[in-house]
Amino acid sequence: MAKHSSKLQDQTIYKVFTALALFVGLALAGISALAWWTHSFTGDMVRTELAAQKIYFPEAGSPGFSAEEYPDIQQYAGQLVDTGEEAKAYANGYIKRHLQKIANGKTYSEVSAEQRKDPDNPTLLAQKQSLFQGETLRGILLGNGYAFGTISEIAKLVSIIAAAASIAALGLALVFTRQVFKLK
Repeated sequence: MAKHSSKLQDQTIYKVFTALALFVGLALAGISALAWWTHSFTGDMVRTELAAQKIYFPEAGSPGFSAEEYPDIQQYAGQLVDTGEEAKAYANGYIKRHLQKIANGKTYSEVSAEQRKDPDNPTLLAQKQSLFQGETLRGILLGNGYAFGTISEIAKLVSIIAAAASIAALGLALVFTRQVFKLK
C-alpha cells in the first residue's frame, strides 16, 4: 500500500511539473513571438522612416568630410542613413561636429540667451537658427533612429532567448510526461 501511495505521489508531482513546464514553455513561446514582432515592426519603421528622409553621409574625400576630421565615420561615406547605428553616427559624428563650429562650441540655449540680450544682432540670430535646426535634427536621429533601432535589436535578443527557454521548458514537459507514463 505504501509503494502504491508513493507511486501516486510521484505521478502527481510529475503531472504538476508537466503542467508548469508546459505553461512556462507556451508563455515563453508567446513572449518570443511578441518580441520578434516588436523587433520586425520597430526595425522596419526605423529603416523606412530614416530612408524617407534621404540623409546621406558625404562621399569619401568630399570637401568638409576629411578622413582626418571624421575618422570614425568614414566607413559610412556615401551611404544612406537607414539604420539606428548610422543615425547615431551621423548625429554624433557629423552633425554634432558641425554644430560645435557654429558658435565656438556654444549650445542653442547659450546662444539663444545671448540673442535675447542682443535681439538685433544678426550673427546671433543666424547662429541661434542654425543651432536650433541642427540640434533638432540631431535629437530626432538619436531619439527616433538610434533609440528605436536599439530597441529593435534588444527585442530580437529577447525573442531568441525566450524561444530557447521555451524549447527547454517544453522539453522538460516532455520528460515529465514520460515519467508519468513510466510510473503507471
